[in-house]
Amino acid sequence: MYFFLTLMFLSIDIWSSYNMADIDNKEQSELDQDLDDVEEVEEEETGEETKIKARQLTVQMMQNPQILAALQERLDGLVETPTGYIESLPRVVKRRVNALKNLQVKCAQIEAKFYEEVHDLERKYAVLYQPLFDKRFEIINAIYEPTEEECEWKPDEEDEISEELKEKAKIEDEKKDEEKEDPKGIPEFWLTVFKNVDLLSDMVQEHDEPILKHLKDIKVKFSDAGQPMSFVLEFHFEPNEYFTNEVLTKTYRMRSEPDDSDPFSFDGPEIMGCTGCQIDWKKGKNVTLKTIKKKQKHKGRGTVRTVTKTVSNDSFFNFFAPPEVPESGDLDDDAEAILAADFEIGHFLRERIIPRSVLYFTGEAIEDDDDDYDEEGEEADEGLPSASLERMNLHHLTSLFQVFCYCLFCLFLFLQPKIKMSNTILVF
Repeated sequence: MYFFLTLMFLSIDIWSSYNMADIDNKEQSELDQDLDDVEEVEEEETGEETKIKARQLTVQMMQNPQILAALQERLDGLVETPTGYIESLPRVVKRRVNALKNLQVKCAQIEAKFYEEVHDLERKYAVLYQPLFDKRFEIINAIYEPTEEECEWKPDEEDEISEELKEKAKIEDEKKDEEKEDPKGIPEFWLTVFKNVDLLSDMVQEHDEPILKHLKDIKVKFSDAGQPMSFVLEFHFEPNEYFTNEVLTKTYRMRSEPDDSDPFSFDGPEIMGCTGCQIDWKKGKNVTLKTIKKKQKHKGRGTVRTVTKTVSNDSFFNFFAPPEVPESGDLDDDAEAILAADFEIGHFLRERIIPRSVLYFTGEAIEDDDDDYDEEGEEADEGLPSASLERMNLHHLTSLFQVFCYCLFCLFLFLQPKIKMSNTILVF
């Protein structure tokens, strides 16, 4: 009963707040007369007339965007407010809860140390991976030709094809090999990887592709022991007609420690900033800039002149010129969005692309990623709701509460005609 009365009084409070300005503009005598008139009319209305009026008022209120916005704001506030149970606990219990929070802070500090040691392990095992990555580099760039034994690969059962189709494919491949020259290494390896991954292909423009054909290798280097956590992405290029750099670098600075102002938000290492490098473009080859020409007409003489202006151009190579983070840490929305995407790309290159590049070249890793997303979706549908589903359900419940409050409000007005609205502020 208390719950229903609370919802009704909340609705009355919103309605009275909405009409407060109009009520203040009326003379007190006119207001009293209006209320008396309303009471007389309501006393005469019974049965069907009351129901019809209630429905009409409900429709009118639901079509008023200001009332909708006001009630939605109040309901959102109620949904996000704690139940009040914690506030109602005795002081001695609250002290114990504070002790648990202090323990949680210590857990976050231990977790930070754990991730620091994980970073040390990554540095250690990077040394073990490197000979394999060096061999990969040599095969891609025709420095080393793998043996027949190294080239043997038994596909999975689901990938096997009939002997007839296999023989047909072999004949077609031989014909194609006869028609064209023997390619060296694996042409356009990294460009193909980039084009196969949506996150990277969105960055690559058509004018970037001829340059990325010269990309020979991508490496990751971790910071030395005892140094602040960081990693460097190295993009190695063969000599080309676009720039003189042999290596383009991108450095990411990381932190693995809880924030003193919000220690409970710690969820592992976070990238704090990044630094690109200067690209020494050859004359007329800078794809990050473009020249536009505009015609301007003189208002008085009517003469026309052409103005040339250089502006920034979309390009993958803008990746090496990220926005600078000021010492204050304050960034505009555009810069924050660019850096957030930049951090995601840097992490993806380090964790996925570099260790598993051949699988992204063939597309197998992309299929695995899609399967992972499908499985997560099925689990969310069949099991407990995910965080996003919970938010959606919460939004739907809020909307249902909104409609329910309107109905209660209308019934309350017409079934309790003696209640007069006032400017009293109800506090819940």
